[in-house]
Amino acid sequence: MTDTERDIPSVVERSRPIKAGAPVVAAHFLGQTAVLVLGEDALILVPRAGEPRTIAVHGGAVLCSRADAGRIVTGGDDGKVVSTDPQGERTVIAADAKRRWIDHVAVGPRGAVAWSAGRQAFVRTAKGAEQMLEVHSTVGGLAFAPKGLRLAVAHYNGATLWFPNAQSEPETLEWKGSHLGVVFSPDGRFVVTSMQEPTLHGWRLADRKDMRMSGYGARVRSLDWTAGGKWLATSGSTQLILWPFQGKDGPMGKTPRILAPAEAQAEAVASHPRQEVVAVGYADGLVLLVRVEDGAEVLGRKGAGAPVTALAWSAAGNLLAFGTEDGEAGVIDLG
Repeated sequence: MTDTERDIPSVVERSRPIKAGAPVVAAHFLGQTAVLVLGEDALILVPRAGEPRTIAVHGGAVLCSRADAGRIVTGGDDGKVVSTDPQGERTVIAADAKRRWIDHVAVGPRGAVAWSAGRQAFVRTAKGAEQMLEVHSTVGGLAFAPKGLRLAVAHYNGATLWFPNAQSEPETLEWKGSHLGVVFSPDGRFVVTSMQEPTLHGWRLADRKDMRMSGYGARVRSLDWTAGGKWLATSGSTQLILWPFQGKDGPMGKTPRILAPAEAQAEAVASHPRQEVVAVGYADGLVLLVRVEDGAEVLGRKGAGAPVTALAWSAAGNLLAFGTEDGEAGVIDLG
């Protein structure tokens, strides 16, 4: 079904178009300021009121980004980890001694930051204490647990859970294959990885019970927890796939909820911070806002050709930013 065939409400007219001029690889918010991450060199800061500003942050490709309430942290092929605040002031957090690519970054509790280069993962606390963990293969993804200073490191054949400030040995969660991303559930009970194959894999941490979440048509490149952590929303199919995590067993023995079918593949998902609503961006440029309870849809952007590569909600849930592979972007103001 194309967007022109959908007889649904629309908020397209509330969108403020932004000409990024380069592929948008990620989007974040710092308060009411949208931050569009470009594939090369720079960020575009888009305040709710005021003109966009382009801020150069790396001397080359921007490979990864994460944000918390007060900053966006990026890693580049220049070997640097950079923090940028809402005013556009940038601080170099770390510079790799060998100028290796910074493949992944994560932001954690109490100002902690993690990054990876090759097989090494680093954690630096707000006080400047730094620890390093080396795993047996290239790091595929990083994520902090919701409580405590604990880092999940995805890699080949599984993931490692590491307490940087503890003397105990890191724990390994094993599953054969290449794990290229990792997330903790908001309650800290589950770890889920995305894989090179079109599948997700998860573990219940209480007993290390495995969960295999398959049935995708393509690799899952985007995933996000809905408000309250009841569902894990994912891309990788021609519809929105939602895995249930309400019960003690998570999705074990359960089927996912499938909403918002389309002709093109879902490329990016972003969950509303307060309501069970998921924004979905498709390979044809379509953006839909989907209510989980009943599958109701609102049109956010008409299909316009290039894939949607970035989606993000503001913390208040009143703004939605999107960006595409061909440099078209926008911020939808929902009031």
